[in-house]
Amino acid sequence: MNRQITRLAVGTIVLLSALIVGTTYWQTFAVAGLADRQDNALASVAQFTVDRGKIYAGHRRVLLATNVKKKVAGQTYYFRKYPNGYLAPHVVGYSTQSRSRAGLERSQNDYLTGANGDLSSVTKHELDKLTGVTIKGNDIELALNVRAQETAVRQLRGKCGAAVAIQPQTGRILALASSPTYNPNAVEKSFSAITRIRTAACPFAAPLLNRATQGLYPPGSTFKVVTASAALDSGAFKPTSTFYDPGYCEEYGKRVSNAGNPESPETFGTVTLAQGLQHSINSVFCNVGKRIGAGKILDYAERFGFYRSPDVELPADAQSPSGLYRKHKPYKPKHPEYQVDPGRLAFGQERLLVTPLQMAMVASTVANGGVLMQPHLIDDVRAPNGKIVHRVRPHKVRRVISPTTANQLTQMMESVVTGGTATNLQIPGVRLAGKTGTAETNVNGKYDTWFIAFAPAEKPEVAVAVALENQTGFGATTAGPIAKSLVEAILRQRSNT
Repeated sequence: MNRQITRLAVGTIVLLSALIVGTTYWQTFAVAGLADRQDNALASVAQFTVDRGKIYAGHRRVLLATNVKKKVAGQTYYFRKYPNGYLAPHVVGYSTQSRSRAGLERSQNDYLTGANGDLSSVTKHELDKLTGVTIKGNDIELALNVRAQETAVRQLRGKCGAAVAIQPQTGRILALASSPTYNPNAVEKSFSAITRIRTAACPFAAPLLNRATQGLYPPGSTFKVVTASAALDSGAFKPTSTFYDPGYCEEYGKRVSNAGNPESPETFGTVTLAQGLQHSINSVFCNVGKRIGAGKILDYAERFGFYRSPDVELPADAQSPSGLYRKHKPYKPKHPEYQVDPGRLAFGQERLLVTPLQMAMVASTVANGGVLMQPHLIDDVRAPNGKIVHRVRPHKVRRVISPTTANQLTQMMESVVTGGTATNLQIPGVRLAGKTGTAETNVNGKYDTWFIAFAPAEKPEVAVAVALENQTGFGATTAGPIAKSLVEAILRQRSNT
């Protein structure tokens, strides 16, 4: 009899323990995951009883997202409002009744609703629910430089493309803008009007698409910075290595021409690798590609972050990896020595597609002496009482190239601005290092144009990338002026603080 009683007691204790553990798990640590389920009807009503945290930008704490309080049948609800709707909608996103969530409103929902996995936050969250106290979410403070963001939005207006600015030493994203854009305040009641947005430069406007992190474009000659990194860092070439340029490169028995009229391309004769970057000479980089091979170039591209999500704080499905693409999917060849055209890859064509954020990361890495820092949009997450719940610290991803290679590339990129393809972009009193890009598309006479840069070259404070779709001009005259304005906005603000 005693043995049976003992077994019964042990069984009862086990069942009670399982019940306690299960209840604790589902009511604390799993609550955030349950709240995120789009098909959870109760959660979709309950979320509007939470006084959702605010979202601010920059040291001026410009308000990007807040709440409007409304009473319905005696119950208080909180609905989202975006006071500066057009400033950073692709970053902030939206939180609505009918269209759910996007942007940081989706990816940071746990912080914004106070349901994050921090034990003290979860405990307070659950106590507030039990006692009927209004649950208050955490505020999010972004790294965005408001002046730079305003500049990017203004300069992109009426165009199709994106602009990104990064602080090289920390990875803080100072500007991230996409165009065409939209007003998140209109998502709830005028969503169809947003889908009808069009611009002359953009037949397929897709204003909800974050072109800075999702848009994929052939990088054109901006990719020559990656190729030059591989060529110099591997020891295969020096900046002074010489080439003879007849205006074209022989590739698989066919001529790959320099820029200009295919019947009469630019010719430079005997030049160095440094001059090849300065004047963006396709034949020089075509020959570099043939010499070091596609595999080596792709290895260095991976070091810069290609073939991976940039892993910023936005939703995963709002970020595209850069790299070779085949059938609309990333293509990582097992045998690049015969599966990839090394000459065309070397100057940014082939099947190469990249995001503006990735090319800003390339410029930022060179600016930071060859070290890639993790890019991030968020500085701090603060509790309603002002206490810091989470602070994003600068994080080194990896060393991509040696300091010597980075210094050589900096000098070569400076020469692009002082005497190469971007002389129109010089900034008085500022040493700007940059690289232009003009990539062919499937439409005759239309190009995707680029400019990547950083400044001041001797002690970089900002790295930028700008990409534009459906242009008839070159990178220096289309994307370049926008990038220059971004650099000036950030450096001007630094000098005034």
